[in-house]
This record gives sequence, C-alpha cells and structure tokens, in this order.
Amino acid sequence: MASRRRLKKDIDYLCFVVISDCYNYNYLHPEKQDQVLEIVRDTIIGRNGLIARVNHPDGKNNPKMVKAHYKAIFADLIKNVDESFSRLSALIKEK
Repeated sequence: MASRRRLKKDIDYLCFVVISDCYNYNYLHPEKQDQVLEIVRDTIIGRNGLIARVNHPDGKNNPKMVKAHYKAIFADLIKNVDESFSRLSALIKEK
C-alpha cells in the first residue's frame, strides 16, 4: 500500500459500496429487512476493526513486518467485502 491514508479510503469506499447495495435491496424488498441489516451491521463491525488495525501497525521498527501487516489488512478487507456481497447475493437469489 502506498499510504495508510489511501488504505483507509479504500476500506471506507468498499464497505460503503456494500452498505449502499444493501440499502438499495432493502428499499426494493422490505420484507427481508432483518437479514439485510445484519449484513450491514457485520460490514460496519469489520470496517471498524480494519481501521483500528491500520492505526496500530505491528513492529513499527521492522519495515518487512509493517508491509506484511498492511498486506494482511488488505487481504482481510477483500475477504470481508466478498463475504458480504456473497451474503447479499444469496438473498437476491432467494427471490
């Protein structure tokens, strides 16, 4: 990653894309509100955890550890967003 600031913006952007898609689905299908809000809740919890990890890197004095730490955060971000989209996709396919 180029910078912590950019990583935080990526985290915010991807999480809010998931959240906006969830709210769009909720607007069209209000009968599934509980399941959609659970996806939103889990996405927000994941986002907050990732931001906390970005703010507190492991091994500040060792550049290799820091780089590995941020790569792990980015991998977790992709995994969390993919999981959230998969859950939303499963709801859409139920229709």
